[in-house]
Amino acid sequence: MHKQMFDPVCRELEMVEGNLNRNINSGVDILNQASIHLAKAGGKRLRPAFALLAARFFLDNLEQVIPMATALELTHLATLVHDDVIDNSVLRRGTYTVKYQWGNRVSINAGNYIFARALALSASYQRRDILDVLAQASMRICEGEIYQMMSSYNVDVGLKNYLRRIERKTALLISVSCKLGAMIGGAQAAQIRALELYGYYLGMAFQVTDDILDFVADEEVLGKPTGSDIKQGVITLPAIYALKHSPDKEELRHLLSSPDLCSAQSERILDLVLSSDGVDYAYWVTEHYARKARKELDNLPDQPVKSTLYEIADFISAREY
Repeated sequence: MHKQMFDPVCRELEMVEGNLNRNINSGVDILNQASIHLAKAGGKRLRPAFALLAARFFLDNLEQVIPMATALELTHLATLVHDDVIDNSVLRRGTYTVKYQWGNRVSINAGNYIFARALALSASYQRRDILDVLAQASMRICEGEIYQMMSSYNVDVGLKNYLRRIERKTALLISVSCKLGAMIGGAQAAQIRALELYGYYLGMAFQVTDDILDFVADEEVLGKPTGSDIKQGVITLPAIYALKHSPDKEELRHLLSSPDLCSAQSERILDLVLSSDGVDYAYWVTEHYARKARKELDNLPDQPVKSTLYEIADFISAREY
């Protein structure tokens, strides 16, 4: 994501960055090291940015949104640490993972600690509706991980299963970020709903693009090995399309259903998927969601920040990293 897209909230994002470091500061040295390593690995900070941008429609001073923006990024970071344990990942964003450097036990505890800090920050608003939104989202994100585990190496997973997975994996937290920003900003119910849907559709487009990039991106740009989904048996949209429409679908079924072959024959699998129209189809789906996101903006006040959200929706469907 181009950093200048977040120009309307760049000062506040710097405050969030400082807040992140303060909030993961534990008295336990090893927990501290692991948590700070995770925060310093960077990232796009999409969730806090969306909470701040959504609130910008309704507030000039965004100070009251900073704790929630920080809590949303902490929630995201907690899920990443746990993900890396589940996926046995060595690299994330070109940096060694907490799991690789400190092992499973420290990673799980670091993730739990960071998530607890997010809850404490959210509770500072003393608003039950805010806690409800975050708690519901957290439960559904966990369900998404289980769906993904259950569908690994399953060549019969269809489009519906895939969309449900990415909804919980990515779209939900981006949607909730927009919603909470609007709620704290004092938006009306219809405006909160429009921003929630904008975030949902944008999150769906973002994750489909992410899944495309696993097939086509440059490893240096991506920050992790190309084809890492395939090696873990995660069957995403380009592969789902190829399993239905490729002339070599039987060979593809055979390869994708075997953990050993997914690892040993990942290059062949990538070639088969790329030679089908799976990537083009997935780009079409991305654009479909980006278009729906843009349409939701029609229901929002004409503030300068609206053009920023349009620009982000345009960028998502064309990004290369």
